[in-house]
Amino acid sequence: MDKLSKGGRPLVCVFDSGIGGLNLLSACVRRLPQADYCYFADNYFVPYGNMAEGEVKERVSGFFSRIAALRPDAAVVACNTVTAECISALRAAYDFPILGMEPAVKQAYELGGRYLVLATKATCRSASFARLMSLYGKDAKVVPLEHLAGDIEREIFSPSLSRLAEGLPKGNYRSVVLGCTHYVFIKNAIKARYGVPVFDGMAGTADHLAATLGIFDHFLTTAGKIDFFCGNFAKNRAIFEMLQQNLF
Repeated sequence: MDKLSKGGRPLVCVFDSGIGGLNLLSACVRRLPQADYCYFADNYFVPYGNMAEGEVKERVSGFFSRIAALRPDAAVVACNTVTAECISALRAAYDFPILGMEPAVKQAYELGGRYLVLATKATCRSASFARLMSLYGKDAKVVPLEHLAGDIEREIFSPSLSRLAEGLPKGNYRSVVLGCTHYVFIKNAIKARYGVPVFDGMAGTADHLAATLGIFDHFLTTAGKIDFFCGNFAKNRAIFEMLQQNLF
């Protein structure tokens, strides 16, 4: 990578259907504050989880054409649905590293016991999710959710946001897996509802990005810049700043 080999600041592009990926952006900035970041979102068409696969691929292709024009050192798909339906085609089309998000079912499996997976309908019907379940899903209860991501997107500034967890199915589980980055905004409420560990994959994906980029922060002493593109970028910037202040 030219920027890294010359001692420059790496550029990372993060894409999500809406605000969910801001949770991952925040994790990546904490892990690699010296990188520059560009956040791309499609807020006006969220959620992708209820969209036909062909429409998802068409919309994502348009965004990645813009991302590729920036010549990033890496891109992160911060959407489980897009990872499930588009990641293979994106990696075949572009020569920069493209990281994806998958439900952290391995962590729940390794913890042991019966666990709950909350994910979008699109993620649950995907071949990649079926592969994960064949490996780690023996004790899993999978619940496809049709409206939760869209509800979180719409109600993100509501003081009653955490009440969205009250509509989740009851049950006794050893852990819960969040299979959509939007759900992380009510992670604390979900943890309180079930009283068990909740896995979201944020830290693991940030670590994967760090490993992909390699060591570069030894010659960078200041934080990089963060830009917001597409969708409702003013809303996305405001929510990111709230995340930085631990307001969710």
